[in-house]
Amino acid sequence: MQSYSAIYSDSNPGNALVQIGKEKFVSKSSAHQRVHFTGNDDYDTILNDLINTPHAFVLACLMDRQIKAERAWSIPCIIMKHFGTNIYSLNSVSENQYAEFFRQQSLHRFNGEMAKVFKSGIGRIIDYFIGDAAMIWKNKPSSAKAVYDFLQFKGAGVKIATMAVNILARQFCIQFSDYYSIDVSPDVHIRRVMYRMGLVENQDDINSVIYRARELNPEFPGIIDTSVWEIGRDYCRPSNPRCDTCYVSNVCIKRLY
Repeated sequence: MQSYSAIYSDSNPGNALVQIGKEKFVSKSSAHQRVHFTGNDDYDTILNDLINTPHAFVLACLMDRQIKAERAWSIPCIIMKHFGTNIYSLNSVSENQYAEFFRQQSLHRFNGEMAKVFKSGIGRIIDYFIGDAAMIWKNKPSSAKAVYDFLQFKGAGVKIATMAVNILARQFCIQFSDYYSIDVSPDVHIRRVMYRMGLVENQDDINSVIYRARELNPEFPGIIDTSVWEIGRDYCRPSNPRCDTCYVSNVCIKRLY
């Protein structure tokens, strides 16, 4: 992983995270680069194809709950390999069939509930977006409009909705008319890192995490999302954190209690 320590202009941890986030955003803004969601080339091809299978991306976002991200993002691809990639073919499968397939394949920690979420998501894409999930982000909508549209899907709370729009903006280089409503997604990694760096006083207070990120970079609060998540996953682990090799170690107060 690239070291960013040389770019810091001061010792403020919030400024450091924003600088790293902006550098990542600018480096990707010239052209969309393939996003590695699952580690499986075939699955990642489906998830990266926002023209032919944009619904795979949306459905994968809905699956990303309380299991490893790579496993969650694989779910629509496993289903499409079995039932077909076309949104209308997927819609012809009943909720009971999906429930049985989820159970047989052990796709999720909550197979019954997520089968309902999956089937409901397909129906909403057909009913509200004429079968084209990409209508959610076409024609440079406001960030608030895009987040709102994701929130209307069964199973999509603020965390999933903002994560989805954030990925579209940062990693797929989808343009929005503004980025004000793209908040940080306060998962366990991000909350832990922001607490240990001294940016929030309580890592269990999701609202504090969100509003601190808004304070750090009001025009695009979620710009720090990927950087902080990677730090939490790769370095700032719950136990035995790798502070000696972490690239923000020099600006972190290392609150490990």
